[in-house]
Parts: sequence; structure tokens; C-alpha cells
Amino acid sequence: MSELTGKLDELRGRFDAALTAASDDRALEEARIAYLGRSGEVTLLRRSIGQLPAGERPGAGKIINDVVEAMEAALEEARTRLQLRAFDEDLAQRIDVTFPSVAPMRGSIHPIRRVLEDICTFFERHGFAVVVGPEIEPDYYNFDALNIPPEHPAREGFDSFYITDTLLLRPHTSPMQVRTMQQHRPPVAIIAPGRCYRRDAVDARHSFMFHQCEGLLVGEQVHFGHLKGMLTGMCRALFGPDQSVRFRPSYFPFTEPSAEVDTTCPTCHNIGGPCRMCGGSGWIELGGAGMVHPNVLHEMNYDPDVYSGWAFGFGLERMAIVRYDIDDIRRFFENDPDFLAQFA
Repeated sequence: MSELTGKLDELRGRFDAALTAASDDRALEEARIAYLGRSGEVTLLRRSIGQLPAGERPGAGKIINDVVEAMEAALEEARTRLQLRAFDEDLAQRIDVTFPSVAPMRGSIHPIRRVLEDICTFFERHGFAVVVGPEIEPDYYNFDALNIPPEHPAREGFDSFYITDTLLLRPHTSPMQVRTMQQHRPPVAIIAPGRCYRRDAVDARHSFMFHQCEGLLVGEQVHFGHLKGMLTGMCRALFGPDQSVRFRPSYFPFTEPSAEVDTTCPTCHNIGGPCRMCGGSGWIELGGAGMVHPNVLHEMNYDPDVYSGWAFGFGLERMAIVRYDIDDIRRFFENDPDFLAQFA
């Protein structure tokens, strides 16, 4: 048996040397025939098993079969190696590897999403939670709970896309403020981003579908100064460290007092003169804000003598237009690759 093992080792060594020296498929085939073919050297060794004692023959057959399997595997590896070498050589002949390659297309976060994430990141650093919810809401959450009864004129610009008599596409993300206050006792600090829907005609500054981000803080001894400080910090995080914020008196049913919020124009920096972005006023309107109306707190079973709060709601498209100096809101949803590639 030891003599047979020695012959197999010597045969395997010569076979591996032949595979290494082979430079094409023809040479591999010649090596296969010489060693593994019908009249090859392995076949001659198999025939010599009959000369061994009967007790050694099964073991000798197994040893030969194991060597044959290893040789066949080595043969397949050699074939694969030659195929890859031929492919590389052919490719090198057809392609100039020194020629500059085509730059791969890179994706990016959509500018609306980028603004949303930056706003949420700012408020999360200050302990606010981000809450999201359904885009179809009952009119109770859209209006009634926010001090906007059915006969209130403020509903005229809001109650647009009804699914049923009482269900509609939300015109703002305020329902998430209501749902959160119903489920939690003060203090409450949340940011509610999401898509909203109103019956606005589509033009350079309006769309029937837009994104909004609302903020709410309710607790003890919360006052308007806190609101101003947070919104000033948010604007400086989004537009730059020199931003200022101003509040103009306004009216909203769910806040009292209420205000429109402006920030200094990031394009002209409030220095006056012609400006395409702000029209020369030096200010950009962001949205509305104010102190949560006592009627809303009552509806949430919060005692307005103990708790107070502020809220705001800004359109993300408007903020992205200002931040990236975009001339038309429709560019955000037309999916023009040339436009979106600027943000990659």
C-alpha cells in the first residue's frame, strides 16, 4: 500500500506541473488525457489493484479515487485561471485602461428632506421628540380640537380634500399636536413634520401638496421669549449665524397672541436695495407662531392657569427656496435630474 501511495504522490506532482505549464486549453486537454484519460496513468494504476492482496484492494481503490477527485478539481481551477487570463488580455486590447473613466452618478438627499432633517436635528438637541402621523385625519383633529368650530371662517382655506363627510387630507400637521397632548401630560415638546394638502393653485410659490414642520412646547412658565429664542436658533442653524427673527402681529384661532415670523433675507442680508428673493424688504416670511390658545389647552384637559405653551408652523418648501435660492417651488417635485444633481 505504501508503494501505491508513493506512486500516486509522484504522479500528482507531475500532473500539477503539467497544469502549471499549460498556456492554453489544448495543453490542459493533453494533460487530462495523459493522466486521467481511458489509457492514462491513473487507469494503469487502477489495473494494478488486482495484483494486491484481497484485503488491501478496497483501501487502494479509495486512495486512488481521492487522488482522482483532487486532480479533477485542480484541472477545473486551471481552466478557470486560463479563461480569466484570456478575458483580461482581450479586455486590455479593446479598452484603453489609461483613458479617464466615466464618473459614477451619485445620489443625494432631496433638498426638502435635508431641510426637514436639519430642523429636526436642531430641536432634538434641545430635547424635542419628532412625531409623525396619518395624512388623512378626522375634522375633529384638523379643526374642532384646535378652536376652529364648523362655522369658523378660518376653515375656508383649510377644509379642502374630503374623503368622507368627516375625513380629509390634513391641511397642516397640527393633528399630531392634538394627539400628543391627549396621550401625554405636560411637559410636552415635539416637532411634527409631514406632508399637507390645501386647495392652492400651483404656481412658482404654491402647491396643493407641500411639506410642513410644526413645533409645540407646553409646560409650566413657558412664555413668548422661549419661542423667540428657539426660532432664532433654528434660523441661525439653517441659514447662518447672522440671522435675526422678527414677529409681526397676526391672528390664528389656535394661538393667542399670534404672529407671523420673518427672518433676515439670507441673499441680501437685510442691507436694502434690489433683491430677487425678498423684493428689497430685507425679510423673508417663514410662517405663523404664537402662544397656545387657552381653549386648546382646555380641550386637552390641561389647566391654562398652570400650563402655557407655544407653537409654530413653517412650510419646508418655502424654507428650502430661501436656503438654496430656488426660483420656483415646482422644481422640488418635477424630478429634473439636472436640478437635483446640484445637491449631490
